[in-house]
Amino acid sequence: MRSMQERRSEVRVLCADMVEVSWRDQGRSRHATAILEDISASGACLQLETAVPYGVEIRWECPNQKFVGRVRYCTYREIGYFVGVEFEGGTRWSKQVYEPCHFLDLERLIARSKKKTREEGKGPEKPN
Repeated sequence: MRSMQERRSEVRVLCADMVEVSWRDQGRSRHATAILEDISASGACLQLETAVPYGVEIRWECPNQKFVGRVRYCTYREIGYFVGVEFEGGTRWSKQVYEPCHFLDLERLIARSKKKTREEGKGPEKPN
């Protein structure tokens, strides 16, 4: 069986932002504060203090963008429930539209580090 990371279509970027989420559970409207842990064009991971049922539609709004998706997993880990969301209904995240408060794009950081290392390796030539 492939891992969750292998099934993702894009790399997710690490972030941290507080969001108010809502969903329906057995006909009841539910609301909670969540931490947006990571995000990509097609999905996100939220951390909550309460479990969210698999398959339910979950929503939240951020400056300049509304998110709608389906819960694909909900796992409890020491500090809370981690909820994987696959966006739907035309929802796609774009950094140009919404950038979380704390944002770390590891691919960009690694690329920058590699470029810097290459540039440092070119240094002045040594005389013979």
